[in-house]
Amino acid sequence: MKQYFSFSINFLQSALLTSQAFSKALMREYDEGGLKQRAMSLVYISLLSLAPLLAVSFSILKGFGVHNQIEPFLLELLAPLGDKGAEITGNVIAFVENIKVGVLGFIGFLMLFYTAISLLGEVESCFNHIWRVDKSRSLYRRFTDYLTVILVGPVFLFSAIGISASMGNSNVVKALVRMEPFGFVYYVLGLIVPFVLITVAFGFAYVFIPNSKIKIVPALIGGVIAGIAWKAVGALFAQFIADSAQYSAIYSGFAVILLAMIWLYISWLILLMGSVIVFHVQYPRYLRYAKRRPNLSIQCQERLAILIMVLIGRERLKSGEGCTVQQLADAVNEPWEAVVDILNCLHRAGFLMALENDSIFVLARDTDSILLNDVVNAIRAFGDCANIDETDIAMQPSLQSVFESLDQHSVESLQSRTLRELLNQS
Repeated sequence: MKQYFSFSINFLQSALLTSQAFSKALMREYDEGGLKQRAMSLVYISLLSLAPLLAVSFSILKGFGVHNQIEPFLLELLAPLGDKGAEITGNVIAFVENIKVGVLGFIGFLMLFYTAISLLGEVESCFNHIWRVDKSRSLYRRFTDYLTVILVGPVFLFSAIGISASMGNSNVVKALVRMEPFGFVYYVLGLIVPFVLITVAFGFAYVFIPNSKIKIVPALIGGVIAGIAWKAVGALFAQFIADSAQYSAIYSGFAVILLAMIWLYISWLILLMGSVIVFHVQYPRYLRYAKRRPNLSIQCQERLAILIMVLIGRERLKSGEGCTVQQLADAVNEPWEAVVDILNCLHRAGFLMALENDSIFVLARDTDSILLNDVVNAIRAFGDCANIDETDIAMQPSLQSVFESLDQHSVESLQSRTLRELLNQS
């Protein structure tokens, strides 16, 4: 009993510390990562892209005979707005039905399609920022991936909604519902299935959208948390709408637009914060940093550079291949931004070569010709992506000898030691 009590206390303490760390990470991303501004930008893009995206999806779904499921989907999405959500849904559906895709012509359809995919491009940009990814998909991958989402995604999503609705109207299902415990099971499934669909949708977005390799389990964890948050905040927002009749009196017809934009902002913010959770579940080392982007001292950069050269040298001796950024970051237990900065410095100095779109790094020279003091000097000259060097400083002649001694102090201790010597010692 005592051991069980001790285990429970330790578990609660661990859960509390983990929750605190994730809360700090979310606040850090919201503050330093600019989630607020990015969610606002997605609201703006959504207003421009929603009708074209639905028009393209509507024309595709019409060919499969499931286009009638768009309206229930929008009603569910805008459910927190209450009666105003139904009003917005009716206006959007009427607008989409009035768009004649067939008379737009080739150029018009391309513009419509471009407006639709611009939303996905903006979402990818936001996700890449959260995942510290500098490069977006190539133009070819954007076209193929986004086309897949726009063409195939709605078909599967609305087909699933249609199947669920048709099963509910089936005589067999209606007969089973009248019998217990099938009636209770059907009621529970009616509560669970919408949440499962939301969780799967969030999880799919977290896996597919970022231009990085995302594991399934962290994505599902983030999807569950984001789904719970979306449902809970939706219920609170619906209550807020019900208790805020004065907004309609103040803003008149603009109240619907204002409330819709607020709900869009909240929805995008929940989606982005879910991605933050997925990132920190997959890379928990980032939870221990006080700042979003770690700043290493020059001394730390020098040691990290030598360690990275040794790791890449070992891999060359072992397999004749190089190391990826993620492998190096895992090996040194540091965030990959810090590792990438060092790799870029060593690459510019001619010690490393980058292969496969800068994803793999190999030695550019023989280990006998790589002097450790040259590696240290390269880091000192590079700094933290510095665009100002010592020649730009108004130096006093009387201090020149002091600075020269400072430059040579650490490097002289390395003398003419090479990378091969370190590899032989380790």
